[in-house]
Amino acid sequence: MAIRERAFRFAGADGADIAGFRWTDDTVTPHAVLQVAHGMGEHARRYLEPLAPLIAAGWAVYADDHRGHGLTAPTPEHLGDFGENGAELVVEDLRRLASLARAEHPDLPLILLGHSLGSFFAQALVFDHSRAIDGLVLSGTAAFGDRTGPVRRLDEVALDGETPRTPFDWLSRDPAEVDAYIADPLCGFSRKETAAGSFGRVASRLKDPAEIAKIRKDLPIYIFVGDKDPINQDLALLKPLVDRYRAAGLTDLTVKIYPGGRHEMLNETNRAEVVADLTAWLERVAG
Repeated sequence: MAIRERAFRFAGADGADIAGFRWTDDTVTPHAVLQVAHGMGEHARRYLEPLAPLIAAGWAVYADDHRGHGLTAPTPEHLGDFGENGAELVVEDLRRLASLARAEHPDLPLILLGHSLGSFFAQALVFDHSRAIDGLVLSGTAAFGDRTGPVRRLDEVALDGETPRTPFDWLSRDPAEVDAYIADPLCGFSRKETAAGSFGRVASRLKDPAEIAKIRKDLPIYIFVGDKDPINQDLALLKPLVDRYRAAGLTDLTVKIYPGGRHEMLNETNRAEVVADLTAWLERVAG
């Protein structure tokens, strides 16, 4: 395996300078494209290691650092700052990156994988652009904006009946992965309130039946989550999302739930199983 990274920049709809990445294996010819939309408080390069088996199997992987994240944030002080219309602009950034990937691989299927906050952006993208991709994968996802009652601090969530060792134990049962996240200077921050209105507008779209009805009915969708992921609140916030997709008549919906799994299933103790399941679904859709 000889993975090569190509880092590049591309312009967002408002002219913002967005950091992008492309990973391929020099020893194989790509037969499909996977685009990754990362989560809140992290960055694209965290996906290179867990997705290395896919790259070695002939998938070209594209990803970007969202606004206020990774190499797109101009300074450390800008981490978490999406800007005034940030949520809507990130969705457009994802569409633009998909177009770039299509231009470089015009004859290959392209599947979008969104994790956590990236999954919410991906959910929004397919309202208007479901024909621009060949499949959608949602990881660590839920029905965004459906939470009721007081917000629980994630660093205080008791998992497996134990007091958390760190504020980020909810990410994974693997202490090494949690420690690597904590040690990464481009991880662990929260969203600034500059884009609160924009996030509210996107959240309202995500639960609008009229918006969901715009998704093409035959779009393959794969949802995979852990049942101990506090983001989905013991799966209570997963059910509305799945129910809405089924009510909209989507005909190719697969849901995989991993017992005991926390938020980052690609970095969990059973990551080999998770990646193998993901690969099997991706290869089926890629044909």
